[in-house]
Amino acid sequence: MSDFLLELRSEEIPARMQAGARAELEKLFRRELDAAGVKPGELTVWSTPRRLALIARDLPDATDAVSEEAKGPPVGAPDQAVDGFCRKNGVSRDQLEVRDVKGRETYFAVIDTPGRAMADVLAEAIPAIIRDFSWPKSMRWGAASISTESLRWVRPLSGIVALLGDDVVECEVHGIESGRETAGHRFHGITKSDPKSRNFGLPVEFFKDKNPTVLNSNGMIEIGNPDDYQRKLFDAHVIVDQRLREEEIRIGAMAAAKGAGLKLVEDEGLVIENAGLTEWPIPLLGRFEEDFLEVPPETIQLTARVNQKYFVCEDASGQLANAFICTANIEAEDGGAAIVDGNRKVLAARLSDARFFWDVDRKKTLAEHAKGLERITFHEKLGTVADKVDRVAKLAAWLVSDARAPNGDHNLARQAAELCKADLVTEMVGEFPELQGLMGGYYARAEGLPAEVADAIRDHYKPVGQNDEVPTAPLTVAVSLADKLDNLFSFFNIGILPTGSKDPFALRRAALGYLRLEQANDLKLDLTQAAQAWGGLSFAPLGQKVAEFLAERLAVQLRGEDLRHDYIAASQDWKGEPDARMDRVEARARALSTFLASDDGTNLLAGYKRAANILKKEDWQASDDLEPHTGEEDPLALVDDPDMQGIVGGASAPPYTPEPSEKALIDALDTAQPQARDAVAAEDFAGAMAALASLRAPIDAFFENVTVNADDEKKRSYRLGLLARFRGAVHNVADFSRIEG
Repeated sequence: MSDFLLELRSEEIPARMQAGARAELEKLFRRELDAAGVKPGELTVWSTPRRLALIARDLPDATDAVSEEAKGPPVGAPDQAVDGFCRKNGVSRDQLEVRDVKGRETYFAVIDTPGRAMADVLAEAIPAIIRDFSWPKSMRWGAASISTESLRWVRPLSGIVALLGDDVVECEVHGIESGRETAGHRFHGITKSDPKSRNFGLPVEFFKDKNPTVLNSNGMIEIGNPDDYQRKLFDAHVIVDQRLREEEIRIGAMAAAKGAGLKLVEDEGLVIENAGLTEWPIPLLGRFEEDFLEVPPETIQLTARVNQKYFVCEDASGQLANAFICTANIEAEDGGAAIVDGNRKVLAARLSDARFFWDVDRKKTLAEHAKGLERITFHEKLGTVADKVDRVAKLAAWLVSDARAPNGDHNLARQAAELCKADLVTEMVGEFPELQGLMGGYYARAEGLPAEVADAIRDHYKPVGQNDEVPTAPLTVAVSLADKLDNLFSFFNIGILPTGSKDPFALRRAALGYLRLEQANDLKLDLTQAAQAWGGLSFAPLGQKVAEFLAERLAVQLRGEDLRHDYIAASQDWKGEPDARMDRVEARARALSTFLASDDGTNLLAGYKRAANILKKEDWQASDDLEPHTGEEDPLALVDDPDMQGIVGGASAPPYTPEPSEKALIDALDTAQPQARDAVAAEDFAGAMAALASLRAPIDAFFENVTVNADDEKKRSYRLGLLARFRGAVHNVADFSRIEG
């Protein structure tokens, strides 16, 4: 058994691509070994800005010999078929074996593949891995780049280290031959590492000398074997394990902030990005001018983060401090003073731009900015952003006044909605699109608009994701709901719906945002009424269509709570059309889930399915309402027909003396049916389920003791009508036909 090291060295790999590159390297390496029938031991993959490295433990010295068989055409088949079979399997006719297959002689090819040395397998695998490597963006370079057949890589590939144990695996890719030489840090030389100073969490044993790290005549480091790799590069100021670099940045940045009496604003994404930009990270704290703090703090943080990859800090009161932490890639002799000063000057220039945008934008009111929305197309079939704002304003005012979901001042709701998109045309949001909404809130406060209007403008995009804060202020909720409903109504109305994984207008996100707003604020909003308020009385079907979509998203949202999708379906489509209130769908589904988890619920469901199957088999035409459907225009037309007394009116006495179990079911329905109906009307779904539970024993006894398909037509007709009545009572609570299993 031997360990294998592969290092692919290049110019700087973008930090955002490194995680994907590690996964791609592992995937392709496993693919090549699987094809050779080799199962590696532990696999470790590392990345730095200048290299990808893989170490595979416990590879065999050679692959096993393999014998495979392929069945061919029967003896006597045309020569073309036999010759084609031979070519396909790489054998000649005299190598074929003849075997009996079900009384017929048939050709077989036996292909014996001898074992191969692992070095030979790897020598073929490495070029294949490099050629097939997938990057989000790649390039060609050098003289060979004039050909489209030349190698593509994220940046020019400069070196390959390939060692199996102590030996080099010889191969060549794009003129680059494999070897054991690699480069250390771009600027630092070889140093003797002191484990007591900066050991990056590595054990002391890691630093014990085995083979001294020196540079050869080419100024390169020679790796003896895979076990040497990490330590020798550490001596050359390269930490190849990205996790160690990340931890050093976390600890170092916190320590730098604490040393200045500040608190680091933690940012895990920034930790990972800085680890992908450095091979020897050194966090350093610097200061910028205090007068920049007049700019909204989010602007400063975004400028520092996006443009410069800096962390920011807060003071003891939780306010943004005039401090930043950059991550250097070298240990400077002056302790990093020059590096900090250079970074301070760059940040100051960026903050000066932000302050300029802040000052220029405040020279106009949000209402004046909003006029610019007429020049921005929202969608070619839906008009401009100004047109969207008009729709949102109308709907927001309706939500707080007529719908009272939530309750509030319709004038303020309209004002907030009319201004909620105005910051899209400001200089600041043009530079930092991530600040849309947030800057609108700041500008609203700066011009003296009511605080609740400013808050609604600031937060109307929320919630954006699953973990985002959900607004609860009535005005904010109204504008946020109106914005999301307008997206759903608008695109559904023109036939643009999410398909598969494609959702270019983020309608699934809008649906999730709507549901979370409704749940957090205990809203009872009828979507058919909302659609009519949005577009007119004829738009009720649009509301039902959006309700169906929202029910699907509700099922996805509640999947983590083990609330099954079929319970949502049974609760949403139970009266012949979708329930347009998602709060009611959810409440019904939760009550149904609890009920069906009980013995009463399980047995009642079994009784329901048995009744439904009998009615289906008998082609019994009855609605799922409380009363069976007779097919007549006038539901009372047959009320005096003695043969229909068991059908029309539901609770009518049977035209014969019922059996005890039959009478018990009639009495139970007489009690449970109105109880369930009243509970549903009061939206007491737990009470409705409790009423259904009282039917469990009577329906079980009915099936046990009563013959439904009796020879007497009157008995048969009445009993089928009784089952239809039972089914209708159940359907008045939920559509049990949608429940699976």
